[in-house]
Amino acid sequence: MRGRFVVGQFGGTAWKKAGLISGLAMWTLGAALLAHAQDRKGTIVTFDAPGAGTGESQGTQPYGITPSGVITGEYLDAEDVFHGFLRGTAGTFTTVDEPDAGIGAFQGTLPTAINPAGTIAGEYIDVSNAAHGFLRTSGGTFTSFDPQGAVYTLIFGIDPAGAITGYYFDETSFVHGFLRAPDGTITSFDVAGDANGTYPSAVNPDGAVTGYYVDASLVYHGFLRAPDGAIATFDVPGSDNAGTLAIGINPAGAITGFYNDPSGITHGFLRSPGGNYLSFDAPGAAGVTAGFVINPAYTVAGYYFDANRAFHGYVRAPGGAITDFDAPGAGANAGQGTVPQAISPAGVIVGYESDGSGVYHGFLRTP
Repeated sequence: MRGRFVVGQFGGTAWKKAGLISGLAMWTLGAALLAHAQDRKGTIVTFDAPGAGTGESQGTQPYGITPSGVITGEYLDAEDVFHGFLRGTAGTFTTVDEPDAGIGAFQGTLPTAINPAGTIAGEYIDVSNAAHGFLRTSGGTFTSFDPQGAVYTLIFGIDPAGAITGYYFDETSFVHGFLRAPDGTITSFDVAGDANGTYPSAVNPDGAVTGYYVDASLVYHGFLRAPDGAIATFDVPGSDNAGTLAIGINPAGAITGFYNDPSGITHGFLRSPGGNYLSFDAPGAAGVTAGFVINPAYTVAGYYFDANRAFHGYVRAPGGAITDFDAPGAGANAGQGTVPQAISPAGVIVGYESDGSGVYHGFLRTP
């Protein structure tokens, strides 16, 4: 399944960047509303970016949403070229193509995050198939960047002030984390004791970064990097050296993600700002529940696998109630289904679904 994060066998979990390992004009809503459903599980609208391909593994994948409901993401066209998009609250689309992006297969522009001001962060793949970071202001101005020593740069989060986090590969293929300040200063960092890379996944408004690192035994551990640069590592109790991956962080510093227990079952978790842990599983999950994003109200969204290894979305209320949901048209076979990617302060969830033919469509779920 294409997407920013895909859970497979946890011990060899691969976090797959959209389309890289699987392979500015204004538009009207020509191809927008594909389906609309409402029940106790919320109102879900699905949409396609104009120009999105309709073949297997092509289509539309949203990754970020602002508090006002503006959405960004990427689409893969019929020629397998990536393009970014910006979907306004009225459903209009703007194509986002970084000027130096390549136009060959699996090259192009891949936005991955957006802040309340409408600044987009992501990466683009150039004609040499190298990835570089970029930011795009709400006015349409692009700035590209790479940490010093980077040969391949991937972006995973942006805060309200414009600080950007992600990781990069150096010339030896070692993976380092970084934080780019709003003034453009880039600070690289590695978790002490890591032997196989540091992978930031999100940054909150204070500039705290969470993510995971991989030790010499190929075990995953969570980390929290404070605004002053101090790094604390952690493992969810019960993971027993089987692995902890921290994925989302809210303004208060609460973190969500997932971990593996000794029997190989993957559970979602919530870590409080004080370091207390709560483990949870979505009803109907068959071995995998992944916490993914968390908003200021402590509402968590993520996905789980069923017995067929199909994806289903869920939302966990602050009180602990879990509601599952599926976007209209989502496929039911392995690698298909519904995958949330971002949540707004009001609990609006955006993500993508893969249909029965393996084509991706964006969805927007309101409570």
